[in-house]
Amino acid sequence: MTGLIEVKLTELNQLFNSMDPSPFHERDLDHDAEEFIVSWAQEHPKQHDLKLLVHLAKHPADAADSQKLVADSVAHYFDYRANMALREFKRLMREGRAAFLVGLAFLALCEFAATLLTPPEGNWQTVAREGLTIIGWVAMWKPLDIYLYRWWPILARRRLYQRLSRMPVEVHCAT
Repeated sequence: MTGLIEVKLTELNQLFNSMDPSPFHERDLDHDAEEFIVSWAQEHPKQHDLKLLVHLAKHPADAADSQKLVADSVAHYFDYRANMALREFKRLMREGRAAFLVGLAFLALCEFAATLLTPPEGNWQTVAREGLTIIGWVAMWKPLDIYLYRWWPILARRRLYQRLSRMPVEVHCAT
């Protein structure tokens, strides 16, 4: 089954970011157009193929090339976004490794300091020992957050962008 995403525009330039000076086939999609396409793609089940249908109210000057230009531009843009998501994932994993090493060293330091306070001879030593243990584990929060929760939405977004980069694109012009 194919999930159809339909975009209705007055003219083809509305699909692209007007501030981007790149050649037509390398231009960024307009933010609103991208958000619309991505949100509709997220509504379709992951096992469905996607297809983009662009309806134009105004017939473009070069209608023969508009089909290929739009298809190439959309594929290029979402492929670029998938690559950017991969870079973001790799950066997050580097950050996670660094945070893990720092957190682990700090935890070891806190646990070592806590062992110096045993056996407890007073109430303040018990509180200090428990406080050092808690502070040490709190230092592990960021790497645990990264490795348990923050990486998978980035890869899910990357997979979505990859699906969007492979989807067929059709341009229909008003007669």
